[in-house]
Amino acid sequence: MLDYVSDKVQDETRQGEAFAPFANDPNQYKKRFYIESYGCQMNFADSEIVASILNKEGFGATRNVEEADLIFINTCSIREKAEQTVRKRLTEFRRLKKQKQGMLVGVLGCMAERLKAKFLEEEKLVDIVVGPDAYRSLPGLVTEAEGGQKAVNVLLSREETYADISPVRLDSNGVSAFVSIMRGCNNMCSFCVVPFTRGRERSRDAESIINECNELFEKGYKEVTLLGQNVDSYYYTVGSQESGVGSQNITFAMLLEMVANISPELRVRFSTSHPKDITDEVLHTMAKYENICNYIHLPVQSGSTRILQLMNRTYTREWYMAKIDRIREIIPGCGISSDFITGFCTETEEDHKETLSIMEYSKYDYSYMFFYSERPGTLAERRYDDDIPLEIKKRRLHEIVQVQNRLSFESNKRDIGKTFTILIEGDSKKSDQDWMGRSSEGKVFVFPKESYELKKGDYVMVKVENCTQGTLLGKIIN
Repeated sequence: MLDYVSDKVQDETRQGEAFAPFANDPNQYKKRFYIESYGCQMNFADSEIVASILNKEGFGATRNVEEADLIFINTCSIREKAEQTVRKRLTEFRRLKKQKQGMLVGVLGCMAERLKAKFLEEEKLVDIVVGPDAYRSLPGLVTEAEGGQKAVNVLLSREETYADISPVRLDSNGVSAFVSIMRGCNNMCSFCVVPFTRGRERSRDAESIINECNELFEKGYKEVTLLGQNVDSYYYTVGSQESGVGSQNITFAMLLEMVANISPELRVRFSTSHPKDITDEVLHTMAKYENICNYIHLPVQSGSTRILQLMNRTYTREWYMAKIDRIREIIPGCGISSDFITGFCTETEEDHKETLSIMEYSKYDYSYMFFYSERPGTLAERRYDDDIPLEIKKRRLHEIVQVQNRLSFESNKRDIGKTFTILIEGDSKKSDQDWMGRSSEGKVFVFPKESYELKKGDYVMVKVENCTQGTLLGKIIN
């Protein structure tokens, strides 16, 4: 499961789910599109692919939904709450559509395949429905919808990676960018709908990834995040015996090294790792290169081996804890975050206590925390009863959040007095007299600009003087 944009224990990170793209030169395009993205980072990256495709068809992006000719919601099916939010937004867009003749509304992403009939026929909320592997068909679908037809393409692909499409960076700070390295997922976690909405796992060719990262660095970007549902299972074969060229198998560790070698000024992050797949080779590569960030998102989901088996996570509590130990051994001081699902089927108070204890053991810097929301079509929905009452789910979630809040605060307090290299991302959201940036470990820093001549994208040394639960407060040192 990829990192999600909400529920993260950080003061200065963007918390909202809605995503409005930048506005283009008003004279460049005759028509306008507007996109909102919900859910994981992959959805935000996909919206940038969609923007590129639409730009070539004469559509320019806008931040103002009321002036759009084409509105898209890029959807997430991980939680019921996200689906409720999308449905509410579509209802609001339907009112806008009645006021503007010719306006079209479409649904992209993970909800597209599962709810296409509801959106198109039962509720008549949308004109276009497009799945994650069908974005290349968007121009034709828009033409169909303009002609009064309901346009649908939700076919999954075993090959599509969009490797040849250069994403349009939406709402970018000009410093950090997402780079998708693979699509789909082969892990059949019983709670997860992703394998059914995004299809089987396939890796993008390494050359196109390196080229995209190179182009970003040449344009002034200083940080890339390599994205995949499970980046550690990245695997691409270059060449073949049939073509007369010796084949080479490129692993994720090798890809990390290739990106790191673009420039020591380019920071490299990645998300997400599956505990069963992250290797010592990856950890040693991280330790070798200073510009590969010392941060790993390692979802555990539950601290109970029994629940992990029901979730089909393929590791035990003890195995996961040994992996945490290995990370700390090879990369001292590495930032680690996690995902938690509380209230999964048959979860007992003892199971819940084991989750709390694994949090204490791992000492996560922050986490993404949810109560279980049964998703139609998943293995859990077919095999188990969703038998934990909502009030118990919420109470257990509250307890997990309280523990994580404390762990985050303790982690930040341990950094007081230390000095870190910070990549400046822009103004603090609370004051334009302060900079906001991140350390290699993924922590958010806020510090006064003072009289230094600095700009976004610069690296600066900052000494921590104080902290909140989610933010480190410091001062630039020479």
